[in-house]
Amino acid sequence: MKPTLLILAAGMGSRYGGLKQIDPFGPSGETILEYSVFDAIRAGFGKVVFVIRESFADEFKSRFDEKLKGKIEVEYVYQELTKLPEGYLCPEDREKPWGTGHAILMAKDVISEPFAAINADDFYGAPAFQIMADFFENKVSETTYSMVGYLLKNTLSENGTVSRGICKTDADQNLIEITERHQIGRSGNSIVFVDEADNQVEVGENTPASMNFWGFHPSLFQHLENQFKAFLDEKMQLPKSEFYIPSVVFELIKSGKVNTKVLQADSPWFGVTYTDDKAYVVEQIQKLTDAGVYPSKLW
Repeated sequence: MKPTLLILAAGMGSRYGGLKQIDPFGPSGETILEYSVFDAIRAGFGKVVFVIRESFADEFKSRFDEKLKGKIEVEYVYQELTKLPEGYLCPEDREKPWGTGHAILMAKDVISEPFAAINADDFYGAPAFQIMADFFENKVSETTYSMVGYLLKNTLSENGTVSRGICKTDADQNLIEITERHQIGRSGNSIVFVDEADNQVEVGENTPASMNFWGFHPSLFQHLENQFKAFLDEKMQLPKSEFYIPSVVFELIKSGKVNTKVLQADSPWFGVTYTDDKAYVVEQIQKLTDAGVYPSKLW
């Protein structure tokens, strides 16, 4: 059974200033996520599922449906604040989305095969999709998941701070700890993040970072549902609380329910957090196109 690519595309791009998901970056007006779909098709994926919001569904579908028709199966699911488990009601003052864990949970009724989950606004590179496809063919199971790891120094923005899942691994490249860190950026010759007490903490530049490129067995959905209910019981009334997928995976690792392999891909990564990041991404995609990695017109 061919694996599925799940693309988290429901974000509103508040720091970027618009819908990054449909912004053109490639030489023929391609979006970043189109390069992910293109790479996934080449690696043998059979379906793509987009997690979006109903408010921009028509605009989104008109952008991608015709392009992808006949090339890969396409499904859409919707992430909305009110889409909660039975018995839970969204607080009236809640504006912030529930987070990446909630976004992935929205796809539980349309995915029954191993799947990769990625962000719509990150460029992961063809080797990352190939190494994930190899993992699905040889190692994925109900108790074995994976994550593509990138060096922290290669995931920063020159235009502001970022949030990343900071990882620790054992000698067999199993993930043993992942912690969501915020306001990560350079300070002189060091990389620092800001902790809960507003202190700057230094972190090594070669530390593995999660860019939310995960490889899952569909067994994840039951774990997600259980943990999301526990999250809501504890934090539903906190307006800025988020249910992050790295936290879900770390909980499964700590409880011994799942092993997560950190896959090292010799792959470029770049993304757009801020408006000023766009010029760099356009330049990098053009370089890959000039080198023959991608055609000048993807479809």
